[in-house]
Amino acid sequence: MQLSDRIRRVKIVLVVAAVIIAGGSLLVSNTLTRDLKKEEQRKMEVWAEAMRSLNNADENTDMNLVLKIIDTNDLIPIIVVASDGSVEDSRNISINAATAADSTAYLLDLADFMQSKGNSIRIVINDAAPKTDFIDVRYDDSLMLRRLRLYPFIQLGIVLIFVVIAIFALLTSKKAEQNKVWVGLSKETAHQLGTPISSLMAWTEILKENYPADELIPEMDKDVQRLQLIADRFSKIGSKPELVETDICAALRRVGWYMERRIPKTVRLHCNLPAQPVMVRGNASLFEWVVENLCKNAVDAIEGDGEIRVRLIDEGRVAAIEVSDTGKGIAKKDINSVFQPGFTTKQRGWGLGLSLAKRIVEEYHKGKIWVKKSELGKGTTFRIELKK
Repeated sequence: MQLSDRIRRVKIVLVVAAVIIAGGSLLVSNTLTRDLKKEEQRKMEVWAEAMRSLNNADENTDMNLVLKIIDTNDLIPIIVVASDGSVEDSRNISINAATAADSTAYLLDLADFMQSKGNSIRIVINDAAPKTDFIDVRYDDSLMLRRLRLYPFIQLGIVLIFVVIAIFALLTSKKAEQNKVWVGLSKETAHQLGTPISSLMAWTEILKENYPADELIPEMDKDVQRLQLIADRFSKIGSKPELVETDICAALRRVGWYMERRIPKTVRLHCNLPAQPVMVRGNASLFEWVVENLCKNAVDAIEGDGEIRVRLIDEGRVAAIEVSDTGKGIAKKDINSVFQPGFTTKQRGWGLGLSLAKRIVEEYHKGKIWVKKSELGKGTTFRIELKK
């Protein structure tokens, strides 16, 4: 089973587990909330009956039990409203500084809100008296009940955070494994190139001694040296390179000289560089590889006649390099994928160049690289930013 399939299955399992936990929590919480609400309603009925007994009491009535019932309620908010609309009593209601100035109006508004929720019990004071002689005991859910209602949503949020973190960790591990594969491939490529390059270098030295006047041998030597440079670049991938003060202008000029001799005549390369050096801490060999990759991709994107422009912009604390082409452009759906290992729109290719370019710029040089803009049929611009 491939890694991507395993990660997909794990993500499905995590999401299903989160749904089951959330559903179970909501079901259990809803059951507990319903039972607790019924219990509080029964307590309010007993409390209201105690209030009726208190209002109808005479000198012969034993008030101990009644007062005990009334005083034991220290959780449920209660407002007692008389038949004339005035507030007779309130319990477990918090009056803050903002409402203290007009607490009566605040309590009446709160009592109306409680009644709108159906939390009201009417008590007729004296059955023999007119039915207008009553009090309304209006109440709200206790703090415990309100917390119990919120609990499953808090738990659901925690579960969702856990799932997001777990999926992020899985994707990170997948990316790390992919990077490990590409780094291993790069080092193995450098290792495999080492032996034939050494042999070619020895043969060119023999040819120089035997045919010192031959004009082709120096060109062969340049190509062998180029192969040696490529192998050296591959060997540095995965290892922390040595960063030194580097003139980016000089590095870009070398890339321009190299590419001009190797691109088709229908493609024109323009380098817009400052006259003065622009210094950054970097590895010239690896940085040149990044720009070469961008230029080669630009050549592949240009079908027929076109242009490639390399610009270096000194922005004070940042040196910005922009590589633009007039090629076929990148589809919007693919812009976020171009730096992923293995992604390529070409029929031939490993999809390794831009992935390694991103690694060189962001991990080794602590810079940034991204697609600044791209339009189908008009071209693409890549931007690199390095701290000076």
